Amino acid sequence: MKTKILVTAMAAVIALAGPASAEKVLSFGYQNNQESFVNKGILEMKATLEALSGGEMSLELFPNAQLGDFKAMNAQVQGGELDLVVNGYSDMSYVIPELNMVGAPYAITDFDHFERVVSGAFGQKMDDKFTAEGVKVLDIWYFGTRQTTSNKAINSIDDMAGLRLRVPNVPFLIAFAENTGASAAPVAFQEVYLALQTNQVDGQENPLPTIRDMKFYEVQSHVALTNHFIASQSINISIDTWNGLSAQEQAWLMAAIKAGGEHNDKMTRAAEANLIAEFEAAGLTVTQPDTAPFQAAMKPYYDELDAQFGEGSMAEIINE
Repeated sequence: MKTKILVTAMAAVIALAGPASAEKVLSFGYQNNQESFVNKGILEMKATLEALSGGEMSLELFPNAQLGDFKAMNAQVQGGELDLVVNGYSDMSYVIPELNMVGAPYAITDFDHFERVVSGAFGQKMDDKFTAEGVKVLDIWYFGTRQTTSNKAINSIDDMAGLRLRVPNVPFLIAFAENTGASAAPVAFQEVYLALQTNQVDGQENPLPTIRDMKFYEVQSHVALTNHFIASQSINISIDTWNGLSAQEQAWLMAAIKAGGEHNDKMTRAAEANLIAEFEAAGLTVTQPDTAPFQAAMKPYYDELDAQFGEGSMAEIINE
């Protein structure tokens, strides 16, 4: 049975539809633009799915927030209007509050640590909560380590004072801004460039590849390596869509997702290794503030999470 698509996206469907012969075409929405590694990973996923299935399955792609922001697309997945969505694993903290713990700045040290947490007891509990929301997490891709850009040097935590910092509208990154002395300014992802350009905000924080892909470096003069959050992209599917696939179709889809994830992760790691030099060559100043005071500043937020979810909850994640 063909999946439902959004009427308002008919033009995009016609332009981006998979092979007409595909028996099943899954709709796939995400905020990332066409230059992003996530989009390139999804293109690899699409090609692999079509090859493995012999054209029996394909994807209809809706990049660049064509279907709305991540909350809007999550609602579409939950409602069965959209089959697949990509967003940060922790971004669904607005419906699963426990995700704020794994999103807490400096709680996770690297992507290997993140994968251990998600594959362990914490992740198993979260899988049940995702299922209760009508969503199944199929895979998690590396999105990079979030850094801070601004139009002034950030050499220490003291330089965060008074900075109007754009952050996503999620509690743990709002906490990063506020606990380090900045003023949190949630702005929709697609509006960040204009907000920086017009001085609506003074800075923003994102992984280095995103700073490049979204051209934030054009309207910012400094990059501070605050290393405050290990970012991920969670490949989520509607439970109804998943349950409607045969075992063979599920296997094809999972193999395709793994291929796309490997492609994305490889490009992301390579870019992070090279982008500092590229930004410096473009005239940006890169600073490396001592992150220990930044991490210490997050303790009140950790205490809030412990009070909400049980004493020692944050320690379990940090020490996984």
